Amino acid sequence: MEHTALVLLELGAVILGLGILSAVAGRFGISPIPLYLLAGLGFGIGGLAPLEAAEGFIDIGADIGVVLLLFTLGLEYTAAELFGTLRKGAPIGLLDIVLNASPGVAVGLLLGWGPVAALVLGGVTLVTSSGVTAKVLNDLGWLGNRETPTVLSILVMEDLVMAFYLPIVTTLLAGLALAQASIGLAVAAAAVTVALIIAAKFGGIVEKFLASPSNEVLVLKVLGLILLVAGLAERVHVSMAVGAFLVGITLSGELAHSAREILDPLKDVFAAIFFVYFGLQTNPADLPPVLAIAAALAVVGIGTKLVTGLVAAKRAGVGKIGAWRAGVLLIPRGEFSIVIAGLAVAVPGMASQLGPLVAAYVLILVVVGPLAARVVEPVAKWFIKRRRRPPAVAPAG
Repeated sequence: MEHTALVLLELGAVILGLGILSAVAGRFGISPIPLYLLAGLGFGIGGLAPLEAAEGFIDIGADIGVVLLLFTLGLEYTAAELFGTLRKGAPIGLLDIVLNASPGVAVGLLLGWGPVAALVLGGVTLVTSSGVTAKVLNDLGWLGNRETPTVLSILVMEDLVMAFYLPIVTTLLAGLALAQASIGLAVAAAAVTVALIIAAKFGGIVEKFLASPSNEVLVLKVLGLILLVAGLAERVHVSMAVGAFLVGITLSGELAHSAREILDPLKDVFAAIFFVYFGLQTNPADLPPVLAIAAALAVVGIGTKLVTGLVAAKRAGVGKIGAWRAGVLLIPRGEFSIVIAGLAVAVPGMASQLGPLVAAYVLILVVVGPLAARVVEPVAKWFIKRRRRPPAVAPAG
């Protein structure tokens, strides 16, 4: 009983504290993710008061948070939209991968962390935070802008890349032998392909099975299916995150809307726990040695995302200011970057500085991205005006 009381006290303090931090973030119009990470840093390894009694619940809760984050992201798309976006936006998708994954891979190799850690860091630097970008679009009233479909198509392509990237990384992190790894990768690719085909061709059957006029029945069926598929995906090294994402894209229409409404509060709670959990695994004393590298990587990441957005918007016929907005919207890194790093830091023998570096990198960009979006229009107008200004003519004589 005494242990149960301690668990409830710690969990209550954590969840109440997260609610306060979320309210503070909302007051200043920023994402709460950096505040959640800082809270984890403060109460984790080397923090002010490490959480011990609630550690087991937070560990499982973090996994559920990842699953629900990716499921709700999958609800935003249909299989047809994913395939259509992939066909139309392949050139920009390739540019996005090359420009934004390369810095992470290069830094991982230069630091001597090995090819697997370098591949992990490449994924971290590649993926824009869909959650943060969606919040910025909504907060600034940019959902109807001409550049918004371009930005969303890039996010969709990155999610598709992740559907194949995460199984590869999960298999490599498992340290399997070459033959075992090849089989694992083939199984992972087949599982993702089959899931996409089921979503495209047989999504209606899944929806009929899940549909119910009772919210209680609906939430139990949907949550059960999400966890079941996520667990099966993890067993074949596809990653539970991808399994949950594929369940999300299977659902559409009114059922997807109902599932989102019912599960959103649950997703928010466990997603917050996930970000705290990542912070808990990072010792604040490990951050100063990697801050310079994280800052340099963040500066490069800002530049490469700006180029991606500018090129994509120009191809879509968007004006110059809209193109700058597109670039800025791609800057934030967040949930997916933390998910990728979270897979790696749990592996024994992985580079010890990887977790702190990713935490610092995400903290920088998840703050800079939304702030840059608020000032990009006047800055872009000044820059364009300055470029158009004719050169001064020296006086005669």
